Amino acid sequence: MSSKWNILAAATGAALLTLVPAFGVGPTFKSEQTFKGSSLSGWKPLGAANWKADKGEIIGTPSGSAGGWLFSDKPLQDVGFFANFQCTGGCKTGMLLRAEKTDNGGMKGIFVSLNPDDIASYAVTLDAAGKELSRTKLRQAGAQTRIAPAADAPGRGGRGRGGRGPIDQFATSPGIVLPMQPPKGGINAGEWNQVEVLLDANIVRAFLNDGTEVAGGAADDIYGKFGPFALYVGGAGEVRFKDVGWKDINVKEMPNEQVSQRFRVQRLNEHFYSFSAVAADVNHDGVLDVIAGPYIYFGPDYTKSREVYLAETFNPSRSYASNAMITVASDFTGDGWADVVNFGGGGATLYVNPKNEPRRWDSAKVVPVVNTEIVIARDIDGDGKNELVYGAEGYIRYAKPDPANPTGPWVVHTISELGPWGYLHSIGAGDINGDGKLDILSTWGWWEQPKTGAASGVWKYHPEAFGRWTRSYPGGGDIVVYDVNGDGRNDVVTPMQAHGVGLAWFEQKRDSSGNISYVRHMIMDDYLTKNAGNVTFTQLHASAMGGVDGDGVPDYIVGKRYWSHQDDYYDPDTYGAPVIYLYRTLRTPRRRAVRTSFRN
Repeated sequence: MSSKWNILAAATGAALLTLVPAFGVGPTFKSEQTFKGSSLSGWKPLGAANWKADKGEIIGTPSGSAGGWLFSDKPLQDVGFFANFQCTGGCKTGMLLRAEKTDNGGMKGIFVSLNPDDIASYAVTLDAAGKELSRTKLRQAGAQTRIAPAADAPGRGGRGRGGRGPIDQFATSPGIVLPMQPPKGGINAGEWNQVEVLLDANIVRAFLNDGTEVAGGAADDIYGKFGPFALYVGGAGEVRFKDVGWKDINVKEMPNEQVSQRFRVQRLNEHFYSFSAVAADVNHDGVLDVIAGPYIYFGPDYTKSREVYLAETFNPSRSYASNAMITVASDFTGDGWADVVNFGGGGATLYVNPKNEPRRWDSAKVVPVVNTEIVIARDIDGDGKNELVYGAEGYIRYAKPDPANPTGPWVVHTISELGPWGYLHSIGAGDINGDGKLDILSTWGWWEQPKTGAASGVWKYHPEAFGRWTRSYPGGGDIVVYDVNGDGRNDVVTPMQAHGVGLAWFEQKRDSSGNISYVRHMIMDDYLTKNAGNVTFTQLHASAMGGVDGDGVPDYIVGKRYWSHQDDYYDPDTYGAPVIYLYRTLRTPRRRAVRTSFRN
């Protein structure tokens, strides 16, 4: 059997782009305009440089050391810009944003310098001939915020959630070889480089070669409020720009909501209380209920709710639902009633089911430290009861209640060496090697449960890149394990990044000695790729596996929300429409070399 993926859309998918990046994942926004052809019609040169176009490339050569500019024909206030560029022969390059005319006939604006020895953003002024008169480096603007505070006000910065402190997330035990390394970032002199620049409100951000943010700063109105952008070349040699695309990011678009004929939408609550939800029959009526943060929504109609704990709304633009990052449900106390565990504030809190008494649930903090933003409940040790699987302090762990005291501190087992898997994204569990025991997975590979049992100390580590490291940390939502293509071996399905783009399944292969390896097949790639139904979205932070269509084969559910890292352009396409998609696993009688194809 081979495997096809059928996608059922719960919202409008993204349009396919035609840009072809030199490398990396391409732009993180859908360009409104792209440069093609061999004409610079509509562009205006200024200063000491010659500009021409050839087969989709814009080529600039300085005619004097001060260099010159090529201005676009459309003024913009908030702009997203993407290109691949190559600067050779000692040239200098960058781009000017919000080029606003001044009273003396010159201009002012925000200049993003793109040179190996000068990657930074400046407020600049130009004379009427395009010669630079002044340059002032922009002050720092903070990370997860849209509006930089005034120069004399304390900045917010940081993640805003607390609980982690100054830690080294990449500390690794000796002898461990990681399957992924962070992108180099920076500029490769004389080679093609990928750049994306986003100027929104009063913050400019630049990203180079899939690396983390560089050249960021506070772009205050006094430096230029509204005007075209311009490309720059100076020094000697030439600069080439290709795959150029841009967009007015001040325009936000919410497509008309669409729902597959197989589903209907029912909103449970209009407010922001939690990041997570789970289903369980909490009142023993034989119908699943939904638990999301402080509320239970009772089935079968889900119109009535009751508090688990005192409810407090959060502002999704400025804050996190820090006490309900992840919610899981299971009978942790052993009394036959489904309890709830919430992860947030650095640990795990158990809420004990009151067995239909009309009151809020008693609570107890049962695990002191949880650092991963994904936690799952699975029966790891085969005793018929779920344990909690998570990362903390650089280690993969599972925890289980003491049957004699389930509301006391839980018994914690550490199964990994020290490594980056103890923080942030992606946890999974499944039988990888077919021995009947659950193994544990993360973005960084999988740990083989010992034949002597789950509590036998550190498990054997198998490095594997179940993720992709571009500008943000690798790994996405839940990693799920099942036999995708029907060949009798369990495969892996996972998002590539929680705050990026990409969804893949990893086909398990074995050599003649039984050694396990994986072949990656992309289900959904970046905005430049032909994906299922032209559907592309980012922020695959939460996902789930389940049999949806009744064919006995698991399916995959994943989506995105607004503002995963608050109301700003810190993340790729953070203002893209929130969606939920079901990817159906359809096996077809074809050759073993599995192909993936998609339709709406």
